[in-house]
Amino acid sequence: MMLARNADSLFWIGRYVERADDMARILDVAVQQLLEDPTVDTDHMVGHVMAVLGFDAGHSPHSVWSLADSVAYDSSNPGSIVGLLTAARENARGAREVISSEMWECLNATYMGLGEAERRARRLGPHDFLTHIKGRAAMFAGLADATLSHDGGHSYLLVGRSIERLDMIARMLLSRSGDRASSPSWMSVLIAAGAQDTYIRTYRGAVNAENVAEFMVLDRLFPRSVFHTLKVAERNLAELDHRPDRVGGQSRALTLLGRARSTLEFIDPSALLRELPERLLGLQETCRAVSESIAEEHFHFAPYVSWTDTGLAVGHDGEANR
Repeated sequence: MMLARNADSLFWIGRYVERADDMARILDVAVQQLLEDPTVDTDHMVGHVMAVLGFDAGHSPHSVWSLADSVAYDSSNPGSIVGLLTAARENARGAREVISSEMWECLNATYMGLGEAERRARRLGPHDFLTHIKGRAAMFAGLADATLSHDGGHSYLLVGRSIERLDMIARMLLSRSGDRASSPSWMSVLIAAGAQDTYIRTYRGAVNAENVAEFMVLDRLFPRSVFHTLKVAERNLAELDHRPDRVGGQSRALTLLGRARSTLEFIDPSALLRELPERLLGLQETCRAVSESIAEEHFHFAPYVSWTDTGLAVGHDGEANR
């Protein structure tokens, strides 16, 4: 068993680092396109990227630099890349007893180096900063796999990472779901997910909307596909579910994940693209419901109890309990 606060910290470390990594991937592809393609409407594309990532684009003229300032460098915004890594480091600082020293050193060094990475990026361009973030996130994932016991703590970390990955992959695909089937923008989804090489080997280079959607949603082997990520989340959450193995005995979060996975497992791939927006929105709703259910079922903090002269146990909320 693990303290609820430590389980909560590991879950959110996994989410924060994964979100920072995925945001860096999406932003890097957008920045490269803005810098290399003079036909792109900069103001429209920056607003689109910010909307996909959940930021308020506002009404002022946008540029590559304003996009990087808002999404990557803004330390006052907890949803920026810098803000997310700061939150991950703070959670790790409070859970030092359940993570490895190398995991802590990785997150702490990443946090301490953010200022220098930003200054370097302002000279060389956002790509330098975003590449740095992707590299540090990959290092943290590798250290977690290699230096953390694969027990309950590791499972909480992977569940958090998987839920965040599902949401971000859904955002990537939703941003392109209205594009024409032959649009080159579908390749940007593959690049953002690091999937372009595996996809090309699988489909022999034929890039179209139907194949990209099938690969990113249904592929059983690629670690960033929706189906594979659902399986990872379901497997690790099942290891944390200690309820009796009877009908209806599993947690609500596990039921939701299993339902989402089984729906995709037997879907007709030819109908996927037509139903893609609806399914992705449903997936995002599942992610929210699973996260809320996990918080309720696993991270419930019992009230602090102390004994008084009257023999009553008093919780931190001031109510007496016999």
